[in-house]
Amino acid sequence: MDKKFKVLAAAVLAAVQFGVCSAADDAGRLGKELTPLGGEKAGNKDGSIPAWTGTEAPLAGWAYGKRRVDFWKHKDEKPLFSIDASNADKYAEKLTPGQVQLLKTVKGYRMDVYPSHRTCDAPAFVAENTKKNVTTAAVAPEGWFLKEAVMPGIPFPVPKSGVEAMLNSKFHYRGVAFEVTAMNTAVSPRKGSSEWIRARDDLTWYMPWAKKGSTQLSSLPQVEYYVHFLYSAPPALAGQALNITMRLNEPGSETFYYFPGQRRVRRMPSYSYDSPQIGFENQYTMDEPLVFMGTLDRFDWKLVGKKEVYIPYNSFGAYNFSGKFEDFAQENSVNPAARRYEAHRVWVVEANVKPGMRHSAPKRTFYIDEDSWNLVAAEDYDGQGKIWKIRESYTIPVYEIGSCDATAFTQYNVIDGRYVVDMNAVDTRADIRWMVEGNGPQFNSSYYTAENLRAISDR
Repeated sequence: MDKKFKVLAAAVLAAVQFGVCSAADDAGRLGKELTPLGGEKAGNKDGSIPAWTGTEAPLAGWAYGKRRVDFWKHKDEKPLFSIDASNADKYAEKLTPGQVQLLKTVKGYRMDVYPSHRTCDAPAFVAENTKKNVTTAAVAPEGWFLKEAVMPGIPFPVPKSGVEAMLNSKFHYRGVAFEVTAMNTAVSPRKGSSEWIRARDDLTWYMPWAKKGSTQLSSLPQVEYYVHFLYSAPPALAGQALNITMRLNEPGSETFYYFPGQRRVRRMPSYSYDSPQIGFENQYTMDEPLVFMGTLDRFDWKLVGKKEVYIPYNSFGAYNFSGKFEDFAQENSVNPAARRYEAHRVWVVEANVKPGMRHSAPKRTFYIDEDSWNLVAAEDYDGQGKIWKIRESYTIPVYEIGSCDATAFTQYNVIDGRYVVDMNAVDTRADIRWMVEGNGPQFNSSYYTAENLRAISDR
């Protein structure tokens, strides 16, 4: 054997063995110095972030239909301090650039900071699948979608790249589906006006890979999620409906839209990425729900590292289904009393649009909670490199699925001086329903076809 070939072969073998050993070491750390999903178990040096000890059960008596906050152990806590424009510089080390921008530019914007509680855990089967994924999960050769993993579970509990961290956020466990009835999707008034865009819609979000158990992703339908929307208000949107299929390995989405005035369903091949959502005056694009919704193919994703940040956490105010919308969504921002901030560690991921691709926000930064892998904040930058849009989501423990989720979120457009709220439960008169299992028609791919959309649309 040629000497150079022997050296090369030895190097390759050593690299493979190192990779195997490294993966085995990572798997062994889960549940020890790391949480079952890959967060650091230990608290931070100053004690503002406590050690992780596992999930906290709700107080006795909670059942679906009762307000979640009423059964949270720490519901009576008071803020430790508040951050506003006058003292933002003092706390800048634990603020994101977007938060600093909001504090300094949005009139009356305030962040009330509370004691931190690491209330996010996962069911045993999710934890076990996550451990298996250390040696099983793989990103596809194309570099932007998940090729293999044991599901449901976090694919990369010890991420080595920005794509891996973002895939963790996309596949964190939130049950097999969630539904919201009479949800408010709202945009604040234009400058000089007092008229909100306030849409009412019913939402179903189904994830076929999240069924309870342990299944190879490659053996499942290659779908990340299905979505069904039906608008009931305002009159300009009432009766419009859409079905979305987001596939694992295809750019964009397959979207069918029902227009009641035409009594027909239209395929919308370009209704994804930064396409403005119909009816919201260019304030809300298709990839902004849930802080990020869509495929990863248009950006290069850089894992910057971890940072301690004051993020919305245990923010039950966004899920107060008996509350009034006007109390929650105020003139310039979401009511500070409905936003609870705590110190937590987050993964920071920077996204820059790929050469040859386009997006209205060529640079974006995302912040991912280390314990739950929820996307908790983001900033979009415009073509001049200025912060343009700022998003934050509201993480809560979801008692019935044994983990945390953050459907509710807000997006501030600091250039236009307007903001969007969506996916919350405020003023719906019915809580969000998270499901571990289900047998209805919405748990079948045929529900999300063009033919079924036409059949179930009644206007």
